[in-house]
Amino acid sequence: MKEHALFLSLGFNFNDERLIKEAQQFIDLFERIEEKLSRFSANSDPEVVAEFNMEVYQAAVSIWAYKRKVLGLSLRCEIRSNNYPLLLDHTSREAAYFANRLKDLNDGKLQPLPEAIIKENVFFLRIMADHSKFIGHLLDPSERKLVEQAREFGHDFDQLVFQALDMDSMRPQSETVPLLDQFLDQNRVSVVSLREFKKTARDLIEECKIKSIIHPLLADHVFREADRFLHIIDMFDESLSANK
Repeated sequence: MKEHALFLSLGFNFNDERLIKEAQQFIDLFERIEEKLSRFSANSDPEVVAEFNMEVYQAAVSIWAYKRKVLGLSLRCEIRSNNYPLLLDHTSREAAYFANRLKDLNDGKLQPLPEAIIKENVFFLRIMADHSKFIGHLLDPSERKLVEQAREFGHDFDQLVFQALDMDSMRPQSETVPLLDQFLDQNRVSVVSLREFKKTARDLIEECKIKSIIHPLLADHVFREADRFLHIIDMFDESLSANK
């Protein structure tokens, strides 16, 4: 969330002073939350942790509202910035996901259900598709090979989103765990490939070996999100194996 605020602030025009100031306030807020988080341990009081989760939940809801406000301003052409409307929507979806996950944790909803597994994959597959499109648009047009690779990833993940939506409408239950296993395996293969592409792009950007307007932290940010998705797929796999 802190990095989202930074990326949005970098995309505003110089005269969007109020929006830039609000973004900085969110950067400061999430830095304070990070500092507080560093003081927790495995032995922390569960009630204190629950209170902390609610504090972070409120921060996530607040930055979600900020992002949706900026998206509205952009769609109505009341501001002209370098933040794509899809980027604003993308980051607001991630804020909503984060807030909902914190609420689930506090409510004790820890075990993923088959329909929850599918919905989570729909969410992250769409995130991966968005990332691919952003990368394609932020690379310099002269980086033709990398731009084409990014576009191919965008197309592939769009197809995976549609496939996941089809699976969601079929709603496989526990007796169709093999279908979910195959679903997760297919997604894993695609995400591993995209993660490696992002890793290569990140390293080249950091070493100034390719031309782009991608901030090095943004390159690392999208790499970490792909890595996180793979971690979630592995957790879902373990959950399905335990229920066989």
